[in-house]
Amino acid sequence: MFRVYGIIGLLMLAFAQLNFILHIEPFARWYFPIIWFGYIFFMDALVYKLHGRSLIYNRPKTFLFMLFLSALVWWMFEAIGWILGNWYYTGLEGFVSPLAKYAFATISFATVIPAVFETYYLLRAVHLFDHVELKKRHKITKTTLHALTILGILFLILSLAAPLHFYPLIWVAFFLLIDPYNYMHKQPSIIKHIKDRKLAIPVSLFIAGTICGFLWEFWNFYAVPQWHYNIPFLDFFRIFKMPVLGYLGYGPFAWELYSMYYFIIGLKNHRKGFKLMK
Repeated sequence: MFRVYGIIGLLMLAFAQLNFILHIEPFARWYFPIIWFGYIFFMDALVYKLHGRSLIYNRPKTFLFMLFLSALVWWMFEAIGWILGNWYYTGLEGFVSPLAKYAFATISFATVIPAVFETYYLLRAVHLFDHVELKKRHKITKTTLHALTILGILFLILSLAAPLHFYPLIWVAFFLLIDPYNYMHKQPSIIKHIKDRKLAIPVSLFIAGTICGFLWEFWNFYAVPQWHYNIPFLDFFRIFKMPVLGYLGYGPFAWELYSMYYFIIGLKNHRKGFKLMK
């Protein structure tokens, strides 16, 4: 059965896409939450149709928690972005007050983690990468885990202290910093999947992040409020507004979101969080 909210989501997607041409206000100004909540609802309904359970239908409280966490995480990245200076926004003049502008930003940021996870759940539901495995088992030692954590700290410091040269490191720093912690505390982690030789989850996440990255850039290109990039040294061959090499960051970004989500879940003492599928 295809859930009703999936049909609503599809209509939201179609309307937002059409409104890139019509520019009907205030919908044109609020395109980001309209199009991305439409995407999330539609993808969740597809997952339910294929798998028989889904995030929104079976775990609505977890979905709401993801929205909250997503807003917090991206506000953190906005603070980091202020230091890096790699992106900025235009077209926000239509918001009549700072409160409206911050409400738009927060609601928009709330869609990031659910969008990536819903895309990931769909890829898992169609079993594209179920048989992708490493040929040999890898031993994960404490030395390896500590080295990865130190590398994550180093990447974070370098990206913030010398952003002109090291800005790309921010998109792997939190993964390197957090994923070893998750592994050591028996939370889901990319490292654990690699140890077990099973790559379905890491590959699905990586591709989900890349798909969402492409859609973020595609829909941003036609929007009224837009973000723009200032990418030192690598600003060539743009696809929409993003330099082509920038798309390489969306896969590791999905790993970062996965690590952050289960790190917070671990702090809440919900040992397993919500795993739609193994």
